[in-house]
Amino acid sequence: MSADRPLPDPGEVVVCTVREITSHGIYVNLDQYDGTNGFLHVSEISTGWVRNIDRVAKVSQKLILKVIRVNRARREIDLSLRQVTNEERRAKVIEWKREERALAIIDAVKTKLGVDDAREREIRLKLEEEFGTLYGALETAARNGPAGLASAGLAEKEAKAVAEIAEEKIVPPRYEVGALIEVSSRSPEGIEQVKKTLLMAASDPSAEVHITYAGAPHYRVRITADDYKQAEKAMDSVLEKIKDGVGKHDAFSFKREISRKYGGSS
Repeated sequence: MSADRPLPDPGEVVVCTVREITSHGIYVNLDQYDGTNGFLHVSEISTGWVRNIDRVAKVSQKLILKVIRVNRARREIDLSLRQVTNEERRAKVIEWKREERALAIIDAVKTKLGVDDAREREIRLKLEEEFGTLYGALETAARNGPAGLASAGLAEKEAKAVAEIAEEKIVPPRYEVGALIEVSSRSPEGIEQVKKTLLMAASDPSAEVHITYAGAPHYRVRITADDYKQAEKAMDSVLEKIKDGVGKHDAFSFKREISRKYGGSS
């Protein structure tokens, strides 16, 4: 094993493949660290006594474990199963599945372009450097096409190939937030003023804004955007515009509704 291969940090949650099971613990390979060796001691399997380790895992099985100690000089990694929370396990499984999907897409890009392993790696590294993660880059490509990858510095035909395959394999997520508002007016022109205010508030270029009638004096606001923070920011803007647009004798209040995410691949 090369000494310059990267090692994980303590506290990191990793995907591992069981290599060998013994009476004192389980030897594994860390999938995301080039198969680096790790060890799960029997005391870190469960908070209770483990009578039969064979019932915990089988050879070749995948385990989600937490790194608890790293001896970089000896390249020894101690792991824990009992310290991994359900939330950490779910998040890691999603991340790992996305990484596997992303690598498969880049492999398909390699075939489509007819490039060698070295150029495939250069494409992957450029995308990871610019977008943080390979999957994040592919989501951007699926949503915005080749233009979305312009900042990564790929050749035009490479960006086009990445976008075409990403569009086939990935459904970018969308986020929706909502609010039920109450607007009433005692002014003779109150109804028209309310309509005018709502129409003005719905014009937000950063997101899709839909305002529907929900029975006087209630209206429902639903906002959809590519990013949750973007959707929340647009909602704050819409509510502020409505508040500013009603007259001093008008009443305005709102109640936030449950937000949701749809689309996307996990």
